[in-house]
Amino acid sequence: MAAETDATAGTLQTVEGAEAVAGRATTAPASETVRFAALVRTVVVEARRLGLMVPGFRSPPRMAGVDRSLRRRPGASPSVAVRLGGRTDAAVAADLVEGIIVANDLSAAAAEQARRRLLAAVPAGERSAA
Repeated sequence: MAAETDATAGTLQTVEGAEAVAGRATTAPASETVRFAALVRTVVVEARRLGLMVPGFRSPPRMAGVDRSLRRRPGASPSVAVRLGGRTDAAVAADLVEGIIVANDLSAAAAEQARRRLLAAVPAGERSAA
């Protein structure tokens, strides 16, 4: 359990299953969030090198029971949500890559080429199971 300061009342509240970060509760431990951000940056750099459109990334998905979801809204770039809890970095990286592929509507051949390049950009220890 973590504690969170209520800025309006100046009290300390207990937030079960969360870790207090920068004055607010999060649902993921900071180290998990930092790893997610690092994986996103790595994959995004390579996606841009390939000339692919980069969707926004967030966690967790709004839909219960899914590891990854893609949301498309008129006039906005797609948003890919990935579940982090209880998953390896390799599984998360694979979902980031698939999110980019789906968001770009790549053909089978182009998707396979992009998938290889994007996964190759992820450090070996984080892509071993991908």
